[in-house]
Amino acid sequence: MNTRPIAAIDIGTNSVHLVIARPVGRGSPEVLTREKVPIRLGSGSDDMKRLDPDAVSRAIGALDRFRRIAEAHDAEVVAVATSAVREAEDRNIFLNRARDEAQVDVGVISGVEEARLIHLGALGSVPAADRRHLVIDIGGGSTEVVIGEGTTASLARSLKVGHIRLTDRFFPGGRIEPGEARACRRFVKAFIAPVAREVGERGFEVAIGCSGTIENLALMAAARSGKPARTVDNLVLTRDDLADLVADITARPEPDDRADMPGLDTHRADVIVAGAILLRQLYKSFDIAELIVSAGALREGVVLDRMRQRESTGDALHHLSDLRRTSVLGAARRFEENVDHAQHATDLALELFDETATIHEMGEFERDILETAGLLHNVGLFVAHAAHHKHSYYLIRNSEHLAGFTENEIELIAQVARYHRKSDPRPKHPEFAALSEADQRRVRVLGGILRVTIALDRTYKRTVGRVTASDDGELLTVTAITDPDADVELELFTARERSGLLTIALERDVEFAVDTSHRGANAHPSSRKNHD
Repeated sequence: MNTRPIAAIDIGTNSVHLVIARPVGRGSPEVLTREKVPIRLGSGSDDMKRLDPDAVSRAIGALDRFRRIAEAHDAEVVAVATSAVREAEDRNIFLNRARDEAQVDVGVISGVEEARLIHLGALGSVPAADRRHLVIDIGGGSTEVVIGEGTTASLARSLKVGHIRLTDRFFPGGRIEPGEARACRRFVKAFIAPVAREVGERGFEVAIGCSGTIENLALMAAARSGKPARTVDNLVLTRDDLADLVADITARPEPDDRADMPGLDTHRADVIVAGAILLRQLYKSFDIAELIVSAGALREGVVLDRMRQRESTGDALHHLSDLRRTSVLGAARRFEENVDHAQHATDLALELFDETATIHEMGEFERDILETAGLLHNVGLFVAHAAHHKHSYYLIRNSEHLAGFTENEIELIAQVARYHRKSDPRPKHPEFAALSEADQRRVRVLGGILRVTIALDRTYKRTVGRVTASDDGELLTVTAITDPDADVELELFTARERSGLLTIALERDVEFAVDTSHRGANAHPSSRKNHD
């Protein structure tokens, strides 16, 4: 078992958090240290479309310090960013500075992925896996809602409403103007109504809350009762206690009026109004009688998820984690007409990727992108055959069913699938132009490989069972391995017609050959396995 510590960094809208934990057998990981730096990365009047430069500098400073702490523990660093960075049009400025100045690679995760990881982290502190449970996490820019049984989420939603976003809209500077508290309540009720219906349809036995807002409100309620809590873990916040607390908070129009409230984190004096109103409305809309507070949240979920990834070995050709593979195949079956063809073309693509490794010099990250894009390349046919490659891009990019991927990974997957046919990637395509140079090369190489291997199964008959390749520095020869009596004329013709992108990407002329010396060539090693 790999017992190297894991340093999980959560870059939120309000704060940057660090937790370093060491895996311990099959038990809960041992927490070595925790750190938190308030930064207000997502504050502003433009609905978080731009990151505040001063906040970015504070975040970079926090990341640099957290990296040094992680190095002192010899910990593997896994950093994720959520709503503020996810929605910012200038997020690449932050991501580049994080990499260049703090030496931290940050993965921007989708709202659904954020909800999944929060779910994992919450269950690590509250033993509720044996009951159907509701998990709520209120952040600065978004609120995550999950219903789960065991460690599987049956519902995962990310709502673009959080305590900083609501504060900027209704309570600038933390001040409560006449009528604004009521306006905020009406807005929140309408905003969460669709998810409230979904929660009501599924039901739950126990409600769990995590994040700084919920933790602070629970501590404030405990202090009001005359029994201050030493820890938030498994603290219970009832509907009546929350209602009394919200009434007291909203009766204090200025942040300074709230400063002396027992249990209030002084950094939250301005945003606690919006957070309290939001949580109170969630109680009403979801019919929550009481909520158990979990000290575990996103960062703890990142630790647990990384531990799972370390333990996952995968099979010979499909190295995606069980979670990723399950979500990808689920999406493929939901939209794909011919999953068998997609799997076989993907198997060939992975072989060609491996055979050309010395040319493209890519690794497991790109291999996972290629595998996922291959399995999903035709999902756009669900919308229409015409321009289905473009529909594939849209469905993948906006899917709520792909778990375990960062925003950048989903974008790359969507673009590789989008360029599996028709025009080559071009700077005039806005989505492609927005990629870094390294990611543009990834799309070209992986898209070029996928085009060729999809062509090599043109008839959907798997007559090309496997592929090999040889390279002399100028010419790449792709050999199709077939049975002696196989007719692969159409496959080879189509592959030649579609090899242009691969030629550009690998800077090699590409030709095709046939090897018929292998009886049973269509029995691809991975295609004999059940990919479920």
